[in-house]
Order: sequence, then C-alpha cells, then structure tokens
Amino acid sequence: FKCTSGLVDCCCHHILYNQHDFIHVESLLEITCKRKGFRLLSLLKFHCELNFIEQCWGYTKQLYHCCSLSSKEADLELNVIILDSVPIESICKFETCSLHFMDAYHKGLNGKKAAFVARKCCGHQTLPLSVFDNLERANM
Repeated sequence: FKCTSGLVDCCCHHILYNQHDFIHVESLLEITCKRKGFRLLSLLKFHCELNFIEQCWGYTKQLYHCCSLSSKEADLELNVIILDSVPIESICKFETCSLHFMDAYHKGLNGKKAAFVARKCCGHQTLPLSVFDNLERANM
C-alpha cells in the first residue's frame, strides 16, 4: 500500500486495521486452548538465539538425524521419544543463553559482540558490567 503517512481512513486496509475489534481478535489456536483449559504462550518470531525453544528444537533435530529411519509410524514414535529425551539441564542452559543475548542486545551490542559476550559469561542471568572490558581486551 502506498498511502499518505498519518491517514487512517484512506483505504479499506487502514480502516480495518484501525478498528479495535479487528486488531484484538483471538486466533483459533488461542480460542481452542482457552476452551480446553490450557494457557497459550505465544513467542514472537525472533532469531533462534533469542528463543530457547528453537535451540531445544535444534537439539532434538540433531538427535533425530543420528537415528536410522524406518516406517512412518516408527518415525512418529521416535519423534516423541527424542522430544522427551531433552534434559532439563539443557533446556535451562538454552534459556540462559537466550537471556544473555537479550541482555547484550538491550545494552547496545551487535550480533558478533553479543555472541562473544554470551560465550564468556556462563552462568549469569544478566551480563556483568565488566563485559565491556572483555570486549576491549578482545579488540571488538
């Protein structure tokens, strides 16, 4: 759409997307989960380093490719087994890594510096202020 900036009633697109009841509609997934009594946590589409679920998925894909494939039904059973085999410790590690990246980006670091800092600061929920000294010593 090539609408003039600031207009809200220039076309159907803008008119609909400025209606409160059009914007805040629950998805079918949200409605179904709510009806069944489940809470739905919808994570925004970020780079995988910011979403530890993506890191868990990568871990399971690695395990899956190490196994030999067979029939489709056996593959489905294997998927369940592999998903259940991700250790809680690994999930916590992936979450901490994601928190490191988020904190690094929040403090103004770019991707390369954020990756360096995330590797150096294991075990911390947030990055210590001394992290900037480490960056200077590494000539980054």
